[in-house]
Amino acid sequence: MGKTKTLAGALLAVATLTVTGCSGAGAPSAETASAPTDAKKVTGSITVLTQRTDLIKSGAMAAYAKNFRKIYPNVKVKFEGLTDYEGEVKIRMNTTHYGDVLMIPAAVAKNDYPRFFAPLGSTETLSKKYRFSDKTAVNGKVYGVAQFGTANGFVYNKAVWNKAGITQWPKTPQEFLTALGAIKDKAGAIPYYTNFHDGWPLVQWAGNVGSVTCDKDASNKLAGATSPWKTGSELNVTDTLLHDIVKDRLSEKDPNTTNWEESKNLVAKGKVGAMMLGSWSITQMQQAAEAAGGSKDDIGFMPFPVQKNGKFCATLVSDYQQAVNVHSEHKEAARAWIDWFTEKSGYSAKEGAVPTVKSSAMPSTLKGFVDNDVTFTERSESETAKVNDIDKASEIGLNTPDYRQKLVDIARGAQKGNLKDFFADLDKRWNEAAQTAGS
Repeated sequence: MGKTKTLAGALLAVATLTVTGCSGAGAPSAETASAPTDAKKVTGSITVLTQRTDLIKSGAMAAYAKNFRKIYPNVKVKFEGLTDYEGEVKIRMNTTHYGDVLMIPAAVAKNDYPRFFAPLGSTETLSKKYRFSDKTAVNGKVYGVAQFGTANGFVYNKAVWNKAGITQWPKTPQEFLTALGAIKDKAGAIPYYTNFHDGWPLVQWAGNVGSVTCDKDASNKLAGATSPWKTGSELNVTDTLLHDIVKDRLSEKDPNTTNWEESKNLVAKGKVGAMMLGSWSITQMQQAAEAAGGSKDDIGFMPFPVQKNGKFCATLVSDYQQAVNVHSEHKEAARAWIDWFTEKSGYSAKEGAVPTVKSSAMPSTLKGFVDNDVTFTERSESETAKVNDIDKASEIGLNTPDYRQKLVDIARGAQKGNLKDFFADLDKRWNEAAQTAGS
Protein backbone atom coordinates (compact mmCIF):
# COMPACT_ATOMS: atom_id res chain seq x y z
CA MET A 1 0.00 0.00 0.00
CA GLY A 2 2.41 2.66 1.21
CA LYS A 3 1.77 6.21 0.20
CA THR A 4 -0.40 5.23 -2.73
CA LYS A 5 -3.37 4.15 -0.63
CA THR A 6 -3.48 6.04 2.61
CA LEU A 7 -7.26 5.93 2.76
CA ALA A 8 -7.59 2.19 2.85
CA GLY A 9 -9.54 2.18 6.11
CA ALA A 10 -12.19 4.46 4.71
CA LEU A 11 -12.33 2.64 1.42
CA LEU A 12 -13.07 -0.61 3.19
CA ALA A 13 -15.56 0.79 5.67
CA VAL A 14 -18.16 -1.71 4.50
CA ALA A 15 -16.36 -5.04 4.65
CA THR A 16 -17.51 -8.51 3.70
CA LEU A 17 -15.04 -10.56 5.72
CA THR A 18 -14.99 -11.61 9.34
CA VAL A 19 -11.99 -12.79 11.32
CA THR A 20 -12.77 -16.26 12.62
CA GLY A 21 -11.26 -17.90 15.63
CA CYS A 22 -8.66 -16.30 17.82
CA SER A 23 -6.47 -18.67 19.76
CA GLY A 24 -5.78 -17.20 23.15
CA ALA A 25 -8.59 -14.68 22.73
CA GLY A 26 -11.17 -16.59 24.69
CA ALA A 27 -11.25 -14.21 27.63
CA PRO A 28 -9.21 -11.08 26.79
CA SER A 29 -8.87 -8.36 29.37
CA ALA A 30 -11.48 -5.61 29.06
CA GLU A 31 -9.10 -3.19 30.75
CA THR A 32 -9.43 0.29 29.27
CA ALA A 33 -6.33 1.65 27.57
CA SER A 34 -6.53 4.89 29.51
CA ALA A 35 -4.77 8.09 28.54
CA PRO A 36 -1.55 8.53 30.60
CA THR A 37 -1.44 11.25 33.25
CA ASP A 38 2.33 11.23 33.87
CA ALA A 39 4.51 10.77 30.77
CA LYS A 40 7.63 9.84 32.72
CA LYS A 41 5.89 6.96 34.47
CA VAL A 42 4.79 5.33 31.21
CA THR A 43 7.12 2.43 30.35
CA GLY A 44 7.37 -0.45 27.93
CA SER A 45 8.36 -1.51 24.45
CA ILE A 46 5.54 -1.41 21.91
CA THR A 47 5.17 -2.61 18.34
CA VAL A 48 3.16 -0.46 15.94
CA LEU A 49 1.81 -2.11 12.79
CA THR A 50 1.47 0.15 9.75
CA GLN A 51 0.80 0.00 6.01
CA ARG A 52 3.09 3.01 5.49
CA THR A 53 6.10 1.03 4.39
CA ASP A 54 7.25 4.08 2.45
CA LEU A 55 7.55 6.13 5.65
CA ILE A 56 9.51 3.38 7.34
CA LYS A 57 11.94 3.22 4.42
CA SER A 58 12.33 7.00 4.29
CA GLY A 59 13.03 7.22 8.01
CA ALA A 60 9.97 9.35 8.66
CA MET A 61 8.46 6.89 11.14
CA ALA A 62 11.75 6.70 13.03
CA ALA A 63 11.70 10.49 13.24
CA TYR A 64 8.19 10.39 14.67
CA ALA A 65 9.31 7.85 17.26
CA LYS A 66 12.28 10.02 18.21
CA ASN A 67 10.01 12.99 18.84
CA PHE A 68 7.61 10.81 20.78
CA ARG A 69 10.39 9.68 23.11
CA LYS A 70 11.18 13.29 23.97
CA ILE A 71 7.88 13.24 25.86
CA TYR A 72 7.77 9.55 26.76
CA PRO A 73 11.45 8.71 27.38
CA ASN A 74 10.75 5.28 28.86
CA VAL A 75 8.75 3.93 25.92
CA LYS A 76 10.47 2.24 23.01
CA VAL A 77 8.58 2.14 19.70
CA LYS A 78 9.18 -0.48 17.01
CA PHE A 79 7.42 -0.39 13.62
CA GLU A 80 6.36 -3.27 11.43
CA GLY A 81 5.52 -2.24 7.87
CA LEU A 82 3.13 -4.58 6.09
CA THR A 83 2.68 -4.34 2.34
CA ASP A 84 -0.49 -6.46 2.30
CA TYR A 85 -1.75 -4.96 5.53
CA GLU A 86 -5.29 -6.30 5.42
CA GLY A 87 -4.27 -9.82 4.44
CA GLU A 88 -1.38 -10.19 6.86
CA VAL A 89 -3.06 -8.68 9.91
CA LYS A 90 -6.21 -10.72 9.38
CA ILE A 91 -4.11 -13.88 9.71
CA ARG A 92 -2.14 -12.61 12.72
CA MET A 93 -5.34 -11.78 14.55
CA ASN A 94 -6.04 -15.49 14.88
CA THR A 95 -3.33 -15.35 17.55
CA THR A 96 -2.71 -12.87 20.36
CA HIS A 97 0.33 -11.40 18.62
CA TYR A 98 -0.80 -8.60 16.33
CA GLY A 99 1.22 -5.70 17.65
CA ASP A 100 0.44 -3.36 20.50
CA VAL A 101 -0.93 -0.64 18.23
CA LEU A 102 -2.56 -1.45 14.92
CA MET A 103 -5.01 -0.04 12.45
CA ILE A 104 -8.34 -1.81 12.63
CA PRO A 105 -8.59 -4.12 9.60
CA ALA A 106 -11.78 -4.03 7.57
CA ALA A 107 -12.02 -7.80 8.03
CA VAL A 108 -13.04 -7.38 11.67
CA ALA A 109 -16.78 -7.01 12.17
CA LYS A 110 -17.60 -3.95 14.24
CA ASN A 111 -19.43 -5.93 16.90
CA ASP A 112 -16.26 -7.99 17.41
CA TYR A 113 -14.09 -5.01 18.32
CA PRO A 114 -14.28 -5.75 22.08
CA ARG A 115 -12.77 -9.19 21.40
CA PHE A 116 -9.67 -7.77 19.79
CA PHE A 117 -9.17 -4.20 20.99
CA ALA A 118 -9.02 -2.42 24.34
CA PRO A 119 -11.60 0.32 24.88
CA LEU A 120 -10.13 3.82 24.78
CA GLY A 121 -12.91 5.60 26.63
CA SER A 122 -16.57 6.48 26.37
CA THR A 123 -18.14 7.58 23.11
CA GLU A 124 -19.62 10.60 24.89
CA THR A 125 -16.21 11.83 26.02
CA LEU A 126 -14.08 11.05 22.97
CA SER A 127 -16.64 12.31 20.44
CA LYS A 128 -16.30 15.80 21.91
CA LYS A 129 -12.61 15.82 21.02
CA TYR A 130 -12.26 13.60 17.96
CA ARG A 131 -13.97 13.33 14.61
CA PHE A 132 -15.19 9.92 13.41
CA SER A 133 -15.49 8.42 16.91
CA ASP A 134 -18.76 6.67 16.18
CA LYS A 135 -17.10 4.55 13.50
CA THR A 136 -15.50 2.38 16.20
CA ALA A 137 -18.06 2.84 18.97
CA VAL A 138 -19.60 -0.32 20.38
CA ASN A 139 -22.00 -0.18 23.32
CA GLY A 140 -20.94 3.31 24.32
CA LYS A 141 -17.18 2.70 24.15
CA VAL A 142 -14.68 3.77 21.48
CA TYR A 143 -12.15 1.22 20.24
CA GLY A 144 -10.15 3.22 17.70
CA VAL A 145 -9.03 6.77 16.87
CA ALA A 146 -8.65 7.86 13.25
CA GLN A 147 -5.18 8.70 12.00
CA PHE A 148 -6.87 11.43 9.99
CA GLY A 149 -9.83 12.03 7.73
CA THR A 150 -10.40 12.96 4.13
CA ALA A 151 -12.80 15.06 2.12
CA ASN A 152 -14.15 13.62 -1.10
CA GLY A 153 -14.07 15.27 -4.50
CA PHE A 154 -12.28 15.42 -7.84
CA VAL A 155 -8.57 16.06 -8.07
CA TYR A 156 -7.93 17.91 -11.35
CA ASN A 157 -5.37 19.75 -13.45
CA LYS A 158 -6.29 23.43 -13.43
CA ALA A 159 -4.29 24.20 -16.57
CA VAL A 160 -6.24 21.59 -18.53
CA TRP A 161 -9.59 22.93 -17.36
CA ASN A 162 -8.55 26.52 -18.08
CA LYS A 163 -7.44 25.52 -21.59
CA ALA A 164 -10.90 24.12 -22.14
CA GLY A 165 -12.38 27.44 -20.98
CA ILE A 166 -13.73 26.15 -17.67
CA THR A 167 -13.01 28.46 -14.76
CA GLN A 168 -15.92 27.65 -12.43
CA TRP A 169 -16.70 24.42 -10.65
CA PRO A 170 -19.62 22.59 -12.30
CA LYS A 171 -22.76 22.79 -10.17
CA THR A 172 -24.66 19.85 -11.64
CA PRO A 173 -23.73 16.45 -13.07
CA GLN A 174 -24.72 17.68 -16.53
CA GLU A 175 -22.44 20.70 -16.20
CA PHE A 176 -19.64 18.34 -15.20
CA LEU A 177 -20.23 16.18 -18.28
CA THR A 178 -20.28 19.28 -20.47
CA ALA A 179 -16.99 20.41 -18.95
CA LEU A 180 -15.40 17.02 -19.65
CA GLY A 181 -16.64 17.28 -23.21
CA ALA A 182 -14.92 20.65 -23.57
CA ILE A 183 -11.68 19.16 -22.24
CA LYS A 184 -11.90 16.39 -24.83
CA ASP A 185 -12.54 18.84 -27.67
CA LYS A 186 -10.28 21.74 -26.71
CA ALA A 187 -7.56 20.59 -24.31
CA GLY A 188 -6.32 17.44 -26.01
CA ALA A 189 -6.46 15.46 -22.76
CA ILE A 190 -8.33 12.43 -21.50
CA PRO A 191 -11.16 14.18 -19.63
CA TYR A 192 -11.57 11.59 -16.87
CA TYR A 193 -9.52 8.58 -15.74
CA THR A 194 -11.34 5.70 -14.04
CA ASN A 195 -8.36 3.72 -12.71
CA PHE A 196 -10.54 0.72 -13.53
CA HIS A 197 -7.72 -1.83 -13.60
CA ASP A 198 -6.43 -1.24 -10.06
CA GLY A 199 -10.01 -1.23 -8.88
CA TRP A 200 -9.69 0.42 -5.49
CA PRO A 201 -9.87 3.99 -6.88
CA LEU A 202 -13.41 3.22 -8.08
CA VAL A 203 -14.36 2.71 -4.44
CA GLN A 204 -13.61 6.40 -3.87
CA TRP A 205 -17.02 7.11 -5.38
CA ALA A 206 -18.58 5.56 -2.26
CA GLY A 207 -17.12 8.39 -0.21
CA ASN A 208 -19.61 10.76 -1.81
CA VAL A 209 -22.56 9.31 0.08
CA GLY A 210 -23.60 12.39 2.01
CA SER A 211 -22.31 14.93 -0.51
CA VAL A 212 -25.47 14.96 -2.63
CA THR A 213 -27.89 15.73 0.21
CA CYS A 214 -25.36 17.21 2.64
CA ASP A 215 -26.67 14.68 5.17
CA LYS A 216 -24.33 13.37 7.86
CA ASP A 217 -26.63 10.38 8.34
CA ALA A 218 -26.71 9.41 4.66
CA SER A 219 -24.67 6.26 5.25
CA ASN A 220 -26.72 5.27 8.30
CA LYS A 221 -29.89 5.54 6.23
CA LEU A 222 -28.71 2.60 4.12
CA ALA A 223 -29.42 0.35 7.11
CA GLY A 224 -32.72 -1.03 5.88
CA ALA A 225 -34.82 -1.88 2.83
CA THR A 226 -34.34 1.63 1.50
CA SER A 227 -33.82 1.03 -2.26
CA PRO A 228 -30.45 2.85 -2.16
CA TRP A 229 -30.35 3.33 -5.96
CA LYS A 230 -33.82 4.83 -6.37
CA THR A 231 -34.12 8.02 -8.41
CA GLY A 232 -32.58 11.01 -6.66
CA SER A 233 -30.76 8.96 -4.03
CA GLU A 234 -27.10 9.49 -3.16
CA LEU A 235 -25.93 6.33 -4.89
CA ASN A 236 -28.19 6.87 -7.89
CA VAL A 237 -26.79 10.35 -8.53
CA THR A 238 -23.13 9.44 -8.03
CA ASP A 239 -23.19 6.13 -9.90
CA THR A 240 -25.19 7.67 -12.75
CA LEU A 241 -22.48 10.28 -13.22
CA LEU A 242 -19.76 7.61 -13.39
CA HIS A 243 -21.86 5.63 -15.87
CA ASP A 244 -22.51 8.65 -18.08
CA ILE A 245 -18.84 9.70 -18.10
CA VAL A 246 -17.93 6.32 -19.56
CA LYS A 247 -20.96 6.03 -21.85
CA ASP A 248 -20.22 9.45 -23.36
CA ARG A 249 -16.63 8.34 -24.05
CA LEU A 250 -15.16 10.93 -21.72
CA SER A 251 -12.77 8.47 -20.05
CA GLU A 252 -9.76 6.45 -21.22
CA LYS A 253 -10.31 4.21 -24.27
CA ASP A 254 -9.45 0.91 -22.59
CA PRO A 255 -10.06 0.83 -18.82
CA ASN A 256 -8.31 -2.54 -18.56
CA THR A 257 -4.97 -0.80 -19.21
CA THR A 258 -5.18 1.87 -16.50
CA ASN A 259 -2.40 2.15 -13.93
CA TRP A 260 -2.64 3.99 -10.61
CA GLU A 261 0.99 5.06 -10.33
CA GLU A 262 1.04 6.27 -13.93
CA SER A 263 -2.26 8.09 -13.45
CA LYS A 264 -0.57 10.52 -11.06
CA ASN A 265 1.90 11.45 -13.79
CA LEU A 266 -0.89 11.78 -16.34
CA VAL A 267 -2.76 14.28 -14.18
CA ALA A 268 0.47 16.08 -13.27
CA LYS A 269 1.48 16.46 -16.93
CA GLY A 270 -1.95 17.60 -18.08
CA LYS A 271 -2.73 14.43 -20.01
CA VAL A 272 -5.75 13.68 -17.80
CA GLY A 273 -8.30 16.23 -16.65
CA ALA A 274 -9.71 14.74 -13.46
CA MET A 275 -10.07 11.73 -11.17
CA MET A 276 -12.44 11.00 -8.28
CA LEU A 277 -10.29 10.68 -5.14
CA GLY A 278 -10.13 11.73 -1.53
CA SER A 279 -8.27 14.87 -0.52
CA TRP A 280 -5.45 12.62 0.72
CA SER A 281 -4.37 12.40 -2.94
CA ILE A 282 -3.69 16.12 -3.38
CA THR A 283 -0.17 16.11 -1.98
CA GLN A 284 0.72 13.09 -4.11
CA MET A 285 -0.50 14.86 -7.26
CA GLN A 286 1.34 18.03 -6.29
CA GLN A 287 4.57 16.08 -5.81
CA ALA A 288 4.07 14.42 -9.19
CA ALA A 289 3.52 17.82 -10.83
CA GLU A 290 6.74 19.21 -9.38
CA ALA A 291 8.65 16.06 -10.34
CA ALA A 292 7.40 16.53 -13.91
CA GLY A 293 8.78 20.06 -13.98
CA GLY A 294 5.46 21.74 -13.36
CA SER A 295 3.94 23.56 -10.42
CA LYS A 296 2.00 22.13 -7.52
CA ASP A 297 -0.41 25.02 -8.07
CA ASP A 298 -1.59 23.26 -11.23
CA ILE A 299 -3.34 20.70 -9.05
CA GLY A 300 -6.84 21.56 -7.89
CA PHE A 301 -9.60 19.86 -5.95
CA MET A 302 -13.31 20.34 -6.59
CA PRO A 303 -16.44 19.10 -4.82
CA PHE A 304 -18.99 16.71 -6.29
CA PRO A 305 -21.13 18.67 -8.79
CA VAL A 306 -24.32 19.05 -6.75
CA GLN A 307 -25.40 21.96 -4.59
CA LYS A 308 -27.86 22.26 -1.75
CA ASN A 309 -29.21 25.71 -0.96
CA GLY A 310 -26.63 27.21 -3.28
CA LYS A 311 -23.64 25.54 -1.60
CA PHE A 312 -21.46 22.57 -2.37
CA CYS A 313 -21.10 19.85 0.25
CA ALA A 314 -18.18 17.52 0.85
CA THR A 315 -18.31 14.49 3.09
CA LEU A 316 -15.56 13.93 5.62
CA VAL A 317 -14.76 10.27 6.16
CA SER A 318 -12.28 8.48 8.36
CA ASP A 319 -8.98 6.92 7.41
CA TYR A 320 -7.74 3.84 9.26
CA GLN A 321 -8.43 3.90 12.98
CA GLN A 322 -5.56 3.11 15.36
CA ALA A 323 -6.40 0.70 18.17
CA VAL A 324 -4.73 -1.04 21.10
CA ASN A 325 -4.44 -4.82 21.06
CA VAL A 326 -6.59 -6.14 23.89
CA HIS A 327 -3.76 -8.57 24.74
CA SER A 328 -1.04 -5.92 24.91
CA GLU A 329 1.03 -5.91 28.08
CA HIS A 330 1.73 -2.22 27.63
CA LYS A 331 -1.69 -0.69 27.04
CA GLU A 332 -0.79 2.64 28.63
CA ALA A 333 2.26 3.04 26.40
CA ALA A 334 0.22 2.01 23.35
CA ARG A 335 -2.45 4.57 24.22
CA ALA A 336 0.23 7.20 24.71
CA TRP A 337 1.44 6.59 21.16
CA ILE A 338 -2.06 6.88 19.69
CA ASP A 339 -2.79 10.12 21.52
CA TRP A 340 0.57 11.68 20.62
CA PHE A 341 0.45 10.56 16.99
CA THR A 342 -3.08 11.92 16.60
CA GLU A 343 -2.62 15.20 18.42
CA LYS A 344 1.07 16.16 18.47
CA SER A 345 2.99 14.46 15.65
CA GLY A 346 1.90 16.74 12.82
CA TYR A 347 1.23 13.66 10.68
CA SER A 348 -2.17 14.69 9.34
CA ALA A 349 -0.95 18.20 8.49
CA LYS A 350 2.04 16.81 6.61
CA GLU A 351 -0.24 14.48 4.68
CA GLY A 352 -2.56 17.37 3.86
CA ALA A 353 -5.39 15.50 5.54
CA VAL A 354 -8.41 16.45 7.62
CA PRO A 355 -7.31 16.43 11.29
CA THR A 356 -8.98 14.02 13.68
CA VAL A 357 -8.90 16.63 16.44
CA LYS A 358 -11.98 18.79 15.97
CA SER A 359 -10.33 21.99 17.17
CA SER A 360 -7.57 21.80 14.56
CA ALA A 361 -7.72 23.85 11.37
CA MET A 362 -8.39 22.35 7.96
CA PRO A 363 -5.22 21.66 5.94
CA SER A 364 -3.89 24.05 3.30
CA THR A 365 -4.76 21.48 0.63
CA LEU A 366 -8.45 22.24 1.26
CA LYS A 367 -8.04 26.03 1.16
CA GLY A 368 -10.11 26.15 -2.02
CA PHE A 369 -13.00 24.46 -0.24
CA VAL A 370 -12.71 26.77 2.76
CA ASP A 371 -12.44 29.91 0.62
CA ASN A 372 -15.49 28.90 -1.44
CA ASP A 373 -17.60 28.10 1.60
CA VAL A 374 -17.98 24.39 0.85
CA THR A 375 -19.96 22.72 3.63
CA PHE A 376 -18.02 19.94 5.32
CA THR A 377 -20.25 17.09 6.44
CA GLU A 378 -18.73 14.63 8.88
CA ARG A 379 -20.44 11.42 7.94
CA SER A 380 -21.77 9.38 10.81
CA GLU A 381 -20.95 5.67 10.81
CA SER A 382 -23.02 4.67 13.83
CA GLU A 383 -25.02 2.11 11.81
CA THR A 384 -21.97 0.67 10.05
CA ALA A 385 -22.42 -2.79 11.57
CA LYS A 386 -25.95 -3.14 10.21
CA VAL A 387 -25.01 -1.69 6.82
CA ASN A 388 -22.12 -4.17 6.69
CA ASP A 389 -24.47 -7.06 7.40
CA ILE A 390 -26.87 -6.05 4.64
CA ASP A 391 -24.06 -5.43 2.19
CA LYS A 392 -22.54 -8.84 2.92
CA ALA A 393 -25.88 -10.62 2.56
CA SER A 394 -26.66 -8.81 -0.70
CA GLU A 395 -23.23 -9.69 -2.14
CA ILE A 396 -23.08 -6.23 -3.71
CA GLY A 397 -19.92 -4.91 -2.09
CA LEU A 398 -20.59 -1.20 -1.64
CA ASN A 399 -16.94 -0.53 -0.93
CA THR A 400 -15.36 -3.04 -3.24
CA PRO A 401 -14.58 -2.34 -6.91
CA ASP A 402 -16.70 -5.12 -8.38
CA TYR A 403 -20.10 -3.56 -8.81
CA ARG A 404 -18.73 -0.28 -10.15
CA GLN A 405 -16.46 -2.18 -12.53
CA LYS A 406 -19.61 -3.88 -13.82
CA LEU A 407 -21.25 -0.45 -14.06
CA VAL A 408 -18.33 0.78 -16.19
CA ASP A 409 -18.50 -2.33 -18.37
CA ILE A 410 -22.22 -1.83 -18.97
CA ALA A 411 -21.63 1.82 -19.83
CA ARG A 412 -18.95 0.99 -22.41
CA GLY A 413 -20.84 -1.97 -23.86
CA ALA A 414 -18.49 -4.66 -22.55
CA GLN A 415 -21.39 -6.26 -20.66
CA LYS A 416 -25.04 -6.52 -21.61
CA GLY A 417 -27.54 -4.41 -19.71
CA ASN A 418 -28.62 -0.86 -19.04
CA LEU A 419 -28.43 1.51 -16.12
CA LYS A 420 -32.11 1.30 -15.17
CA ASP A 421 -32.11 -2.50 -14.93
CA PHE A 422 -28.74 -2.49 -13.15
CA PHE A 423 -30.02 -0.17 -10.44
CA ALA A 424 -33.26 -2.13 -10.14
CA ASP A 425 -31.30 -5.34 -9.55
CA LEU A 426 -29.09 -3.68 -6.93
CA ASP A 427 -32.17 -2.35 -5.10
CA LYS A 428 -33.84 -5.76 -5.20
CA ARG A 429 -30.80 -7.52 -3.78
CA TRP A 430 -30.28 -4.88 -1.10
CA ASN A 431 -33.89 -4.83 0.03
CA GLU A 432 -34.12 -8.62 0.18
CA ALA A 433 -30.89 -8.78 2.18
CA ALA A 434 -32.20 -6.15 4.60
CA GLN A 435 -35.04 -8.49 5.54
CA THR A 436 -32.69 -11.25 6.65
CA ALA A 437 -29.38 -9.64 7.61
CA GLY A 438 -28.54 -10.05 11.26
CA SER A 439 -31.37 -12.49 11.85
